[in-house]
Amino acid sequence: MVAGGTTMTWTTMTEPSHAAAKAPTVRAGLEGVVAAATRLSEVDGAAGRLTIAGFPVEELAPHASFEETVHLLWHDRLPGADELAQLRDELARHRALPPAVLDLLQAAAADRVGPMDALRMAVGALDLGLSPAERSDPDRLALRLIAAVPAAVAAHHRLTRGLEPVPPDPALGHVADYLRQITGEAPPADRARGLETYLSTVADHGFNASTFAARVVVSTGSDLVSAVTAAIGALKGPLHGGAPGPALETVFEIGVAERAEEVLAAKLDRGERLMGFGHRVYRVRDPRADVLAAAAERLFTAGSGDRELYELARAVEATALRLLRERKPDRRLETNVEFYTALLLHGLELPVELFTPTFAVGRVAGWTAHAREQAAEGRLIRPLSEYAGARGRRWVPVEER
Repeated sequence: MVAGGTTMTWTTMTEPSHAAAKAPTVRAGLEGVVAAATRLSEVDGAAGRLTIAGFPVEELAPHASFEETVHLLWHDRLPGADELAQLRDELARHRALPPAVLDLLQAAAADRVGPMDALRMAVGALDLGLSPAERSDPDRLALRLIAAVPAAVAAHHRLTRGLEPVPPDPALGHVADYLRQITGEAPPADRARGLETYLSTVADHGFNASTFAARVVVSTGSDLVSAVTAAIGALKGPLHGGAPGPALETVFEIGVAERAEEVLAAKLDRGERLMGFGHRVYRVRDPRADVLAAAAERLFTAGSGDRELYELARAVEATALRLLRERKPDRRLETNVEFYTALLLHGLELPVELFTPTFAVGRVAGWTAHAREQAAEGRLIRPLSEYAGARGRRWVPVEER
């Protein structure tokens, strides 16, 4: 039973028979195709709005704990005090990684496997040690996945540096303990709050590639571990997970605000993309960028951050936006989530290689919520394709070829 008294309902799927065949309309990449209805999030790219379970992202993310965001996505309402305490306790109990998963992460670190590949391996094994009944309980699996993904990321990170993994501390909240398992020390409150804001900001974002991958797997009647493993495989791809690191590298390359125009103009002259600007969906400013910009400002002005770096990043952003409007007036290339993700996570002292895995720490809340929704839908996702190959071929024995 998940906090709030609601359990997941999983339905056995059967593939529907197709009605009279119709000529398919090819939409490359399923562009513009509405595959399902969802209550979890709405992405309005034209207006620059992101709504998460009814809340504008700028209303939810700065205030919610990650546990509150999880409950909201799972149950369509914020938890009461008792429900929140119960969910925190349940997640804390599921943070410890099975010994076999720790062994797997040790082997991955020794073999120099990257963090996203190591996370994919670890997640695929998170049902080890569970009884058959527990493996078939989606509530139990969802709790373990959300709780253990950050533990796996932190354990692999430390193992690659020759350090022992830090056991979870059930007395800490989900986000604070993630930072502690990385560094070995409980974080200051402002850093935990900054990461909490980030994780809630990226917890769900429509039918992105990884979310769709998870829903496809669940639609076959498969299990939640398989669905989240597929989602991580999709997130690993650079066309989806993004690359916040290069946005920050550009800021460091510029160094001082006076060089911003020179460096950025040279990049545009060479036909390079300015990292951290432009988005496939948002035709105006990405609303997540505003939320994370405010979080970065709070972090960098609280005394524990580098105020000069924050001011430099703001100057780089302003110069980049001006140059893009001058050079590409027919395109709306605004600041996207990557720019301030990079600044905020750097301010939290997370290394660049943990940026995408930390994204997964937040997005697993959305993946599990979409799995619930797809299971309740009870419909196999089975799009058509248009054949574009040869026809009428005849077999020729190998000696005659």
